[in-house]
Amino acid sequence: MNKLVKAIALIAIFILPLCTQAQQSSLREQIVNFSKPAKGIVGVSVLGLEDRDTLNVHGNAKLVMHSTIKLPIAMAVLHLVDSGLFTLDKTIKVKKKDLVKDTWSPLRDKFPDGGDLTIRDLVTYMVSQSDNNACDILLNFLGGPDQVEDYIHLIKVTGINVEAGEADMAKSWEVQYTNWAKTVDMVKLLDKIYTGNVLAPASKDFLIKIMQETTTGPKRIKGLLPAGTVVAHKTGTSPTNSAGLSPATNDVGVITLPNGKHIAIAIFVCNSTADEATRESVIANIAKAVYDNEVKR
Repeated sequence: MNKLVKAIALIAIFILPLCTQAQQSSLREQIVNFSKPAKGIVGVSVLGLEDRDTLNVHGNAKLVMHSTIKLPIAMAVLHLVDSGLFTLDKTIKVKKKDLVKDTWSPLRDKFPDGGDLTIRDLVTYMVSQSDNNACDILLNFLGGPDQVEDYIHLIKVTGINVEAGEADMAKSWEVQYTNWAKTVDMVKLLDKIYTGNVLAPASKDFLIKIMQETTTGPKRIKGLLPAGTVVAHKTGTSPTNSAGLSPATNDVGVITLPNGKHIAIAIFVCNSTADEATRESVIANIAKAVYDNEVKR
C-alpha cells in the first residue's frame, strides 16, 4: 500500500504541472487568436489572486490607459483618507466652470450649476460612471498627476505612468499617449487592492463596491460571462480619429469565480483599426476564455 501511495504521489508531482502547463499553453493560443480581429496591439495579463498563477500576452507593452487612470487616482484619494487628512464626507465646492461641457459627465448632467459634493460622491462618479469632470476635480484636489505618480511608486508599482487629466487629453491627440500602463502592472494594482494592505479595510471595501457598480463597458469583461458573475472593474475608452484609429479600448477588473476564488485580469486593445463592436468582443472573448479555463481546473 505504501508503494502505491508513493507511486500516486510521484505521478501527481510530475503529471499535474504538465497538465497545468498544457492548459496555460492552450489558453495563450486562444488569447492570441481572439486578439487578431482587433488589428492592433492587445495586451493581456491574468493573475489568480489565491493560487498566484499568471499569464501574460504583451503584458509588458506600454499601452494607452485612458479612463483606467481613474483607478490609481481613486486609490491615491483613498490613501489620503486612510492617512487621516480628510474623510470621504469632506465636501468640495464644484463650480459651474469646473464642469466641462464637451465631455462624458453624468455629474454635470445632474448638477449643471455645480454644488457642494463629497469626496465619496466624486470618487463614485469617477469610478462607477467614469465621469471625466469628477476625475479632473479630484486630480486637481490631489495636486495634479505627480501626486498620483508618487502614490503609485509608494506602493511599488512601476509600470504605470500618469501625466495628464481628461481635459488635457481632450485638447491634444498626442497627450493621451503620455498616460500609459503595462497590463502586468494594472493586474498588480488590482492585486494590491484585494490582497495587499495598501488601503484600510473600509477604503478597500468602498473601492471594490463602486468597481462592482461600474456601468460602463457591459460588453467587455462582463460581456460573455454567466449572468450574475460578480466583476469589479474599470474601463477606459479613447476617441477614434478620422483614419479609424482607436488608441484605447480597455477593461481591467477582478472576476469572482463560482468557487469563491478571484481572477484579476487586464485587457488593453491599443491602436486598433477595428470597429467598437469588434474591439469589445475581443475583450469579452478573452475574458470568457480565462473564466472557462479557471472553472475547468
